[in-house]
Amino acid sequence: MSYDTPHPSYEPRPNHSPQHRSYEPRPAYDPPHPPSLTYPWQPAPPEPPRTRPRPSREPVGHHSDLRVLRSAYRWQRRTATLTALGYFTLFLVLSAAAPDFMTRTVADGIPAGLLLALLQLPVTWLAIALYEHTARRHVDPLADRIRKQAELDARRGAMR
Repeated sequence: MSYDTPHPSYEPRPNHSPQHRSYEPRPAYDPPHPPSLTYPWQPAPPEPPRTRPRPSREPVGHHSDLRVLRSAYRWQRRTATLTALGYFTLFLVLSAAAPDFMTRTVADGIPAGLLLALLQLPVTWLAIALYEHTARRHVDPLADRIRKQAELDARRGAMR
């Protein structure tokens, strides 16, 4: 005599008889399943056509204009910073290394060190003017072009 457990350790097969099947409504359109390749000479099914055309260029986030803009802005910052800090560093080096030159009178008893110190303010203004000039000439046109392109990309994305 054999002993069968009431709960088998494996999953029982479902009963496919019509009386045990629950009613599931069938969809109105059941798309055909792709044919299975049973023979090696059977051609592969054709690829579905693309419905969405590719944009003519990549979105702004992956575009080289951003690299160009970053390098132009970096050049602008370095030029203006080196103008102001370079003059100040020159003034400090001359003060430490050439005290005879800095104490020499230039005109009407004004020492050269004082004259160079007073020139620090116009040199700072020159650095600010140089910064604004390079911004208007090099950086702003690039930024405007990227901004316009981003707006166009956003509109194209909203239309999809």
